[in-house]
Amino acid sequence: MRLADRRVVLGVSGGIACYKTCILARQLTELGAAVDVVMTAAATEFVRPLTFETLTKRPVLTSLWEPSRALAHIDLAKAPDAIVVAPATAHVIARAAQGLADDMLTTALLAAEAPVLLAPGMNDQMFAHPATQRNLTTLRDRGWIVVGPDIGPLAEGPSERPGRMAEPEVILAHLERLIGSPQSALRGRRVLVTAGPTREPLDAVRMLTNASSGRMGFHVAARAFARGADVTLVTGPVSLAPPSGVELARVTTTDQMQRAVAQHLPSADVLIMAAAPADFRPTNPVEGKPPKKNQVEQLSIEPTVDVLASTIDARRKGAIMVGFALEAGSGEKRARQKLEEKRLDLIVLNRADELGSGFEVDTNRVTFITANGVRPLEFLTKEEVADRILDEVERLV
Repeated sequence: MRLADRRVVLGVSGGIACYKTCILARQLTELGAAVDVVMTAAATEFVRPLTFETLTKRPVLTSLWEPSRALAHIDLAKAPDAIVVAPATAHVIARAAQGLADDMLTTALLAAEAPVLLAPGMNDQMFAHPATQRNLTTLRDRGWIVVGPDIGPLAEGPSERPGRMAEPEVILAHLERLIGSPQSALRGRRVLVTAGPTREPLDAVRMLTNASSGRMGFHVAARAFARGADVTLVTGPVSLAPPSGVELARVTTTDQMQRAVAQHLPSADVLIMAAAPADFRPTNPVEGKPPKKNQVEQLSIEPTVDVLASTIDARRKGAIMVGFALEAGSGEKRARQKLEEKRLDLIVLNRADELGSGFEVDTNRVTFITANGVRPLEFLTKEEVADRILDEVERLV
């Protein structure tokens, strides 16, 4: 319940993207937020108020003239932790920029004391119009946060220009960053995360690699962003969608990962090395695709660079260093050795031989090892493990 005790006003204006706002309302509610939905008259033409009332378990406001709610717009403006408008149509953006207040939503926005987050959604030509851009500049100058829009299919067909409302997960990520962890020790700090496998080519087709999916590192990066950190994610080849708001550096080989980490490390307050770089590479990779028999006869391997060890002399003074150890069996002795040799503040030990743990699954059972002791965690999702890791990092910070 990451948004427990948070109250969000969710403004919905009249665009086809209203259907995605239903998903956002459900996600916010599932995370523990109290969600008060305010709909414009046009929005009710796309989605009935009953839909939002069912999803949030709270009454939906659609009019300034509802009986016994004469000051509802003032209460809405003062009470919430944030106001989100999704979709924010060109018309609502224009009215908000001019300070008009002719319905429940714009009146609440004009009286707002809470931060405001807009998720524009409209025709691409309407978004590109100078009037819309000037209005958005006015609202940004007012301190409002604008998320999106994206490039993608619109109601009228394909588009190669921005206009499509950002996905609910993206809006949620920016909202959680805004209100989820206001006292986080990571807020404003630079966090460098690595994720996924690396690939070492034997030839143009074959490679040495491992089964890492990158899920653990991607969850760590996403949750660090939600806590207010400025996050850089260095990732090997994975099929995951990039976390919202995170600077992404894609690499393939272990050498490339080492160089990317070295580039970003001097400014990092925290390094979380969740990647699983390949341990070996071919001594003499060849071009093309030789016959299988020739490859077997010629195969020779050598160790790859130890990315984590290579960071020791380049770390900022006081930076927090977190490593991972994937072991079969308990592995505690080897993990402790790695903690000391690589001068880590925390090592996250997980099992390669336990069902539902390790690579290519959404769950994990890990043990935290620091200089002060050993703390095994219960069986958790990888997103939950990511939050536990960041809790520990905050204590170290």
